Amino acid sequence: MLADAIAHYHSLLEPAMARDSWQRLSEEMRANQLYFGDKPLATVLRPRLITQPQYELLQRGVGTVATAARKLAAAALDGGELANALRHGLRLTPQEDTLIAMHPGYLEPSAHSRMDTFLTVDGTSLQFVEYNAESPAAIAYEDMLSAAFLTMPVMDEFKKRYSVSSLPARHRLYQTLLDSWTEAGCPGGEPLVAIVDWSGLPTATEFVMFKNYFAERGLSAVICTPDALRFRDGTLYAVDGNGGETKVTIVFKRVLTSEFLTYYGDEALNHPLVQAYAARACIIVNSFRAKLLHKKSIFALLTDERFQNDFSADEVDAVQRHVPWTRVVEPGPTTYQGDAIDLLTFTRNNRDRLLLKPNDDYGGRGITIGWESSADEWDAALKAALESPFVVQEKVTIAYEPYPALVDGQVVIGERLVDSDPFLFGSQVEGSLCRLSTVTLLNVTAGGGSTVPMFVVGER
Repeated sequence: MLADAIAHYHSLLEPAMARDSWQRLSEEMRANQLYFGDKPLATVLRPRLITQPQYELLQRGVGTVATAARKLAAAALDGGELANALRHGLRLTPQEDTLIAMHPGYLEPSAHSRMDTFLTVDGTSLQFVEYNAESPAAIAYEDMLSAAFLTMPVMDEFKKRYSVSSLPARHRLYQTLLDSWTEAGCPGGEPLVAIVDWSGLPTATEFVMFKNYFAERGLSAVICTPDALRFRDGTLYAVDGNGGETKVTIVFKRVLTSEFLTYYGDEALNHPLVQAYAARACIIVNSFRAKLLHKKSIFALLTDERFQNDFSADEVDAVQRHVPWTRVVEPGPTTYQGDAIDLLTFTRNNRDRLLLKPNDDYGGRGITIGWESSADEWDAALKAALESPFVVQEKVTIAYEPYPALVDGQVVIGERLVDSDPFLFGSQVEGSLCRLSTVTLLNVTAGGGSTVPMFVVGER
């Protein structure tokens, strides 16, 4: 059914229909600032279409693995030999350890997150590539991009034959902020949000979208940088350009902890944000404990049989099905598919099915794809990976689909790599980011590709 639905959608894109649809989509993106920096989020004419069983597979597979990961995070906080082994495996820094030791006021280590996955069009393969558990973007973008796509004339025609359901998620993020604040005892007496990140970022338009969405629901919000925060007399404030101060009780933290710690260095732990957090004058969502799930080495722990003792049978099965074999790059023995191996020898000899990733970075930075590298390039990357925390990860099955774009007034349909990145609230999936690319490193931050909304499609 899905292949037929996609073929039918493409058949509707006669030249006039395609031009009118692209014009309408472009107008909607301009009107709603659906841009990543100066680039429109969408560059194609079709949304990602999936079936209800596929969406349920995403919900089930992602949710089960997320639950298993939370067992590891909880064990890492419990103390003892297992906790020490898990923290060592994550490669936490001393400053991160200090921040993680502070209780966030609520239990969930990652209140909202995103699992980046590949789901094939036939639904036979769902494999994960990383867990963005700290500061995931695109919830507001995807909601508003869904609305923009639904205005296209081609969507009106398509819906005459197929049912189409969007997957909104902003309401869950809004409720997550309030629920976390309530669980923490309502610090400050009223919910007042600061959306905190550096200035000049390409995602800045999404901050405005969230601010407006919150305001429509009666939740006051400001956008500020970490430098604009002040902690005085037990209260956190955001300072505007004119020196005015706004009280803050909920920090919607979009700034990455690693960048925060690097920027402020030795003074990071004395920053007003950390002072207010330690004093329970505010909550931070996500809290600093999200690092326990966000490090790419979480996949190394999930796929290591030594740490699976508390997993249920379903969790073990989900990890085996969906999480690629991953290990922290270091000399010594480990296992691969139950066999004992020397990790560095195995990694050096199997570049055709492996890649190297920094343990704590984003945007595709620092990744070396073995099957696209020469032997000398791979050896150099492996040597560099021993100098700072890196992981080696096995290649997954990549999903491809045909997507139509308007090129010089003509519809051109080409194969794109497609990832499906469900949003999680706790361990529950609701909504999804979808990115397209013509190159293996599928990341909008890296400068390529397109973002499209995801719709659940069915026969009428």
